[in-house]
Amino acid sequence: MCGIAGVLNFSKIPLEEVYFLMSHRGPDDKGAFETKTQGGFLQLFHARLSIQDLSTLAHQPMERGDLCLLLNGEIYNHLQLRKGLDFAFQTHSDTETLLGLWTHFGEAFLERLGMLDGMFAFVLYDAKNQKLYFARDRMGKKPLFYYKQESKIVFASELNTICGILKFFETPLEIDEEAIKFYLESGFFYQDSAPYKQVFAIPNAHYGILDLNTFQLSIKPYFKLESYYQFPKITKEQEVLERCESLLKQSIARRIESSDLEVGAFLSGGIDSSLIVALASQMKPDLRTFTIRFENAAFDESSLAEQTARKFGTKHQSLTISTNLIQDVPKILQAYGRPFFDSSAIPSFYVAKAAKEHLSVILNGDGADELFGGYRRYVGHLLLPKILPFSTLAGRLPKPSTKQSLYNYFYRLLQMASAYKRNLGEYYLRSTTDIFAGFYSFRSERFNAFQREVESVFKGGYSPLAQMLLLDARNLLLCDLLPKMDIATMAHSLEARSPFLSKELVEFAPTLEDNLKVRGKTTKYLLRRLAQKYLDKEVVQASKRGFEVPLSAWIEGELKELVLDTLQAPQIAQMFLPKNRIESLCNAPHKYPKEKRAKMLWSLFALEIWNQKFKENQWN
Repeated sequence: MCGIAGVLNFSKIPLEEVYFLMSHRGPDDKGAFETKTQGGFLQLFHARLSIQDLSTLAHQPMERGDLCLLLNGEIYNHLQLRKGLDFAFQTHSDTETLLGLWTHFGEAFLERLGMLDGMFAFVLYDAKNQKLYFARDRMGKKPLFYYKQESKIVFASELNTICGILKFFETPLEIDEEAIKFYLESGFFYQDSAPYKQVFAIPNAHYGILDLNTFQLSIKPYFKLESYYQFPKITKEQEVLERCESLLKQSIARRIESSDLEVGAFLSGGIDSSLIVALASQMKPDLRTFTIRFENAAFDESSLAEQTARKFGTKHQSLTISTNLIQDVPKILQAYGRPFFDSSAIPSFYVAKAAKEHLSVILNGDGADELFGGYRRYVGHLLLPKILPFSTLAGRLPKPSTKQSLYNYFYRLLQMASAYKRNLGEYYLRSTTDIFAGFYSFRSERFNAFQREVESVFKGGYSPLAQMLLLDARNLLLCDLLPKMDIATMAHSLEARSPFLSKELVEFAPTLEDNLKVRGKTTKYLLRRLAQKYLDKEVVQASKRGFEVPLSAWIEGELKELVLDTLQAPQIAQMFLPKNRIESLCNAPHKYPKEKRAKMLWSLFALEIWNQKFKENQWN
């Protein structure tokens, strides 16, 4: 796991300047490459977190002949992919495996990127053909952003690195107001984009080719998740159960074996992490597991986690974490390089910090919900045909006062049904983030594009459950959950590996019959069946909980002064929401449902905190 960056057609920037911006992603080594190309002066930079092949021979940027490669991430099946290649390998690094594959296949390797089981973003310079190649893993675990202005280009693993490089060159960025409007509407940036003009993300499951003679950048997909949802469905439950178990074991084994450092696992009281621990402990009897408990937390899963740890004899540690929210929250939010709405980024940051004190590689359960149907709202979506006739009640019922209540669940179902009749894009957001819906609309060009995408999925012939799974993979997973974990872990030089996002499981899960994922009111049915073989009943039957962030309690308590003071004198929020609305949110809490108000305030607060960092990065 690493940080990568590059600069084309700017003046020379010292390695130390760039390394300062991304050393947290790779504190073990640093490297640079520079050359004159037909398109101008090119510099490539790398910050290394050494996981596979700890020797200096695996140093990056890695050069072989006319090729120079930067890799961020891990290719877990890379040693198998070496077989049959006529290439003189000098290391057992996955970076060199990519160079071997490129030497064997040439540019045609880009169409074969689907053979890789891993999380990656890489950049390859081909001096002979005068091209730069970019690629990103299929689900988008590893980020890659770029700034392009005619012939000038900057790319990096993080937006803050791009901002810092452009600040060095006294090149200001412009805010993309349309992108921010969509963020306020949805809680994320459409297609994993940026809040800046001329800054873009290489899309997940895509590669890019930049011709250094013409500066034309072409971007094409090498994998389409939706195509696997069109495969014939597997319906035999026992067959599916055995196949799922086999693939999960294979995925975990690869993620343990492809590390020269110790690999541990996060262990909550939920099914996903508990299943991973159950299977990983068979392969690694001395597996170290970690449960995090927060002081004064409303919900504590540590007892269930400790029960699972005892069952499998892991070296378990329950880490109690104290927080200093006033001091840490601005720093955490600013690490994302864009406004970040998901408040669970705060506990994720603390969890990663605590785990790093013990090891550098950790397994987690990311992706299981979006592939195997883990969210309770999927049940609501499947109930939609029965709810639609009652949708007219949505505007007549009083708003719920508490989030965790049966009334709130049915109230949201009615709101979703009402939105479904009006606008499919609004319906999807109502069922997921649900921030300003019903109070204010930030309609933007991005929302129109998003609306068209949602409509294409709903009208694409997919089953009702597949519709939501596809949209969640494209939006919540790609634009929220994976960036959240990448920044939180890499801020502490911790590598998080996700067995549920293996190549094989990502291709397998869409081929399952829907009732193997959601059956009646039971979510994640197949994984619960598998869990029955390994886990105690209490864990199998536990309802899904992420990090239960007490957002409204924070905003009415420890963070009240910070949030309200920030929004009483907004520097950017009033560009998008009338100031009298902001003042009402701050000063008239009785007018709003408590949880809803907290989410609206938090989204605006995150915008202001990002803007403070943005202004620091502007030289003029």
